[in-house]
Amino acid sequence: MIAPAARRGAGHASCHHGEILQGVFLDASGRRCAGLVTLPMTGMGSRAEFTRRPGTPPEQLTVLPGDRTKAARAAALTVEECAPLRREPPCGGELRITGDIPVGLGMGSSTSDVIAVVRAVADSYGVRLAPGTVARLAVRAELACDPLMLDARPVLFAQREGRVLEALGPRLPPLVVVGCALRGGAPVDTLALPVRTYGESDVRAFERLRALLRRAVATGDAALLGQVASASARRGQQLLRHPEFDTLVGIGRRLGALGVQIAHSGAVAGLLLDPAAPGLRHRVRDCVRALESNGIPATRVFTTFPPVPTVPPIPTVPTTKEFPSGPAHRGGHRPARPDTPRRPARLPAL
Repeated sequence: MIAPAARRGAGHASCHHGEILQGVFLDASGRRCAGLVTLPMTGMGSRAEFTRRPGTPPEQLTVLPGDRTKAARAAALTVEECAPLRREPPCGGELRITGDIPVGLGMGSSTSDVIAVVRAVADSYGVRLAPGTVARLAVRAELACDPLMLDARPVLFAQREGRVLEALGPRLPPLVVVGCALRGGAPVDTLALPVRTYGESDVRAFERLRALLRRAVATGDAALLGQVASASARRGQQLLRHPEFDTLVGIGRRLGALGVQIAHSGAVAGLLLDPAAPGLRHRVRDCVRALESNGIPATRVFTTFPPVPTVPPIPTVPTTKEFPSGPAHRGGHRPARPDTPRRPARLPAL
């Protein structure tokens, strides 16, 4: 008897540069839930290739590198999701993950891996999974996830539930971000941080920031977005206690930045600049020099305004409709570079 032919699929997912806003918000029913709005960043990402072996038991799944336990869980869950759509029994296969996202800096490296894997497995079945389904699988694989499956569209996202609380608009206001790494780029152990409890006054404060961010996105007001990001960063600092935070804020104020943003679960941060302000090139250069002279390594300069295709509205309750005929979503961003070992890493310096 001839064994069924192996079938290969590929998937890609980008990363983010920490958060613009993170806290506790009210959903449509008035229930409290944790939520965040990330600052998307293209260029870095994870890529996955999955070769499924029809006829093999589903537990016969090999993963390279072998320490990607969340990604392996995501692959098994996605096989269970996609096989019935093709009226096939679940099977095993080989999964390979490559990428260049530093680990432990709050850039969504694990979520990027997981989403790339989900897309690769779906692609091997010729299935395009809806963003809501990808989010559901990602949360099951890693307990919480970033909204990277929505491809840079600004949303308030309940990371522990995998659902959109509010679609803020098609794109963020135009910004130039001068990225840096606090604590010298050392990874942050988020599990070691104390658990923060929020009262009614905190929820009201986060809801005010949410309303301001909604207005900033609707009107393209980069300055207002900078105010929201700075306020959220300062609240996050109460828990993270980065020693360079006040220096970062001072540099931004002195050089005319619109605000600062930080990863609420990592060490990356950024100065937010207005791309329409005069002397932008010199301003970026001055920010880099000021960061370096204060012992804060500058890492990357990027923008929030790459070409964005027309996209359909994002439902606040993600759809679960699937498309059982290919190809699967492979991501629209530049593919990742060759494999980087999965270890704590620093962002490449400017």
